[in-house]
Amino acid sequence: MKKTLTALVAAGTLAVSLAGSATDASAQRSGAVAAGVAAGFIGGAIVGSAIANSRPAYVVEPRTCLVEQPVWSPRYQAYVMRPVRVAC
Repeated sequence: MKKTLTALVAAGTLAVSLAGSATDASAQRSGAVAAGVAAGFIGGAIVGSAIANSRPAYVVEPRTCLVEQPVWSPRYQAYVMRPVRVAC
């Protein structure tokens, strides 16, 4: 859904900027060119902010299990059994 919306916003921005700047080829219509540049800049800012605020890709974490293993304890100066997470 977000990709579709982003594509529609980008296409709309491009259409508005082309429609504003392609009306006349004379140099006297510099206002239309400025409007097209401004619309492109604003559209780019909107699309860029949508991309920057999107959620990161889903990351699959490895499955882990709790297993009792002997672990050295400096307090007791001996090995003690502690639950340790290991890959299943």
